[in-house]
Amino acid sequence: MATRACEEDLAARRMRRLAALLAAARGHSRHYRRVLAGCDPATQKLEDLPISRKAELMRDFDGWVADPDISLAKLRRFVADPANIGQDFLGRYTVWESSGSSGEPAVFVQDARAMAVYDALEALRRPPLRPLDRLLDPWGLTERIAFVGAIDGHFASTVSVERLRRLQPGLARRLVGMSFLQPLPRLCAELEAFQPTVIATYPSAAVLLAQERRAGRLNARPREIWTGGENLSAAGRNFVHDAFGCPVANSYGASEFLSLAFECAEGALHLNSDWAILEPVDAQGHAVPRGRAGTTTLLTNLANHVQPLIRYDLGDRVTLHEAPCRCGSHHPVIDVQGRDDDMLCLAAASGRPSVHVVPLAVSTVLEEDAGLFDFQLVQRGPRELLLKTHERGLRAQQRLHKARTVLAAFLKAQGAADVAIHCRAGEAAACGRSGKSRRVIARSGGA
Repeated sequence: MATRACEEDLAARRMRRLAALLAAARGHSRHYRRVLAGCDPATQKLEDLPISRKAELMRDFDGWVADPDISLAKLRRFVADPANIGQDFLGRYTVWESSGSSGEPAVFVQDARAMAVYDALEALRRPPLRPLDRLLDPWGLTERIAFVGAIDGHFASTVSVERLRRLQPGLARRLVGMSFLQPLPRLCAELEAFQPTVIATYPSAAVLLAQERRAGRLNARPREIWTGGENLSAAGRNFVHDAFGCPVANSYGASEFLSLAFECAEGALHLNSDWAILEPVDAQGHAVPRGRAGTTTLLTNLANHVQPLIRYDLGDRVTLHEAPCRCGSHHPVIDVQGRDDDMLCLAAASGRPSVHVVPLAVSTVLEEDAGLFDFQLVQRGPRELLLKTHERGLRAQQRLHKARTVLAAFLKAQGAADVAIHCRAGEAAACGRSGKSRRVIARSGGA
């Protein structure tokens, strides 16, 4: 590992690992055999290679992956079975799906090398928030960790939790997943029964739990909060910290690379630049100077050779900082503008408090239960929602009808009262600060 390596050492590691990735991709992936024809992996400049995009790669999935035993049809069958969450595919690969937040869900296969890198990054670069406790319990044997998220799908976080439970049976009682799709009172009761020392979740879910804590409806007393997967604002961090009275640590990861960046003691996000290369680029695909956010960001995953990701359009807006961090690390500091969705606040039955619904819960329900990935949900009032999709035609109308049915049932189960859901097909979605289409927007008035 190179946690404290100098810039020259980090650059040398990146170049060696990039050459190895390009050689493996050219040798074993039919897709990259074409892309890298005539290239010398040892001298090839990354910025001279073409940009790759999810839709293009998914259309040629069987030619993209570097193992001929892997096919998209086999993977789709594998992830269709919830019993396979955290299990090995073909006895040697870890598999998860993306959420489809950019309208195109994908499947990602991780080989043993990639998983070993992710595990090491999690173990060695996640900063200790309670150094004295870590000194007395370096292996975390006294921790009780609750992951709050979508636990019934093959998503990266859920697969990672179940994989760890399988590989380390002693963790099974101390590392649990809790669904944020269940009604909030039930989730709070589950947390209180478990009494976690650590809660790992999304920023919007952490804020929601903090609201319940402040209102006296949640009595769990975690000693740490870990967040990731969405933007964590300074105000959100302070609110969660004040409500629970414990430190909050944010991280940055993606389905394409699980552990891209962790916060240091100074609160700055440091890119794991010895294993991942991020290139902020403008709308024409040209590099932007350090200190400026690109229109999008290209990822090259140096750890995973079975499903090569080389200059892959990640979709997030990332800023690479020029100035070094006061913590002393030479891994670059980054700012990330990723998902920019809102929490819904809906009217409840008379005499009951308003119902809050986190945006990722909404996305999970519409994707998993209705098969609707290209959507935008706009709140127009305490009992009124507008569900839009860019798709047109009969198929779009059928998906919207199913989506309205499953969303209404979900909101009713959460305690929301008589929510009217209007649907429109063939309408483009509005974009947030990240440049991505915002999927859940809470605002009043027309749309």
